[in-house]
Amino acid sequence: MQRLSVAEVLVQVPVLGVEPVVVGEFALGGVAGGQRRGEDRALHGLTRTLIANMVEGVTKGFEKRLEIQGVGYKAEAKPYGVNLIVGYSHPVKYEAPKGIKISVENNTVVKVEGADKEVVGQVAAELRSVRPPEPYKGKGIRYQGEQVRRKAGKTGAK
Repeated sequence: MQRLSVAEVLVQVPVLGVEPVVVGEFALGGVAGGQRRGEDRALHGLTRTLIANMVEGVTKGFEKRLEIQGVGYKAEAKPYGVNLIVGYSHPVKYEAPKGIKISVENNTVVKVEGADKEVVGQVAAELRSVRPPEPYKGKGIRYQGEQVRRKAGKTGAK
C-alpha cells in the first residue's frame, strides 16, 4: 500500500463549512510490512477522532446547553449573539464567532450549536465563565445536567 502524506483534511457540505485540521505529517492508509514510525502511532487515534468529529459536525452538528439559575438572571438572543443579564450593573454582550448559532429557550436555557466541536465547547465555556455557578446558593451559568457542589453557609453568631 502506498504511504499518503497528509498535511490537512477538509470535510465540507454546501450548508456548513469546517476549517481544515492540520495534524503534522501523518500516514493515512497502511504501510507495507506493518512498519510505522513512532509519530504515526502517536497521532493515529488523534487524527481518527478529529476526522470523525469533522464528519459528525457537518452531518449532525454539535450542541451544548447552558442553564442560567438565579433570581432575575436571564439571557436574550440578539442578532450578534446573546445578551446575558446575570447580576452585574450592566448586561454582558457576547458576540458569537462565525459558524456558531446561539439561541435562547425560556430566557434561562442557552443553546450553542455549530459544526466544529472545539469551537462549540469553547463558546459554551466562555459563556459559563461570565458567571460560573457559586457553591453557596448555586446561582450562575452551568452546563445542563452539571452538578454543583454546595457548601454550608456560616452558622449564626451567638
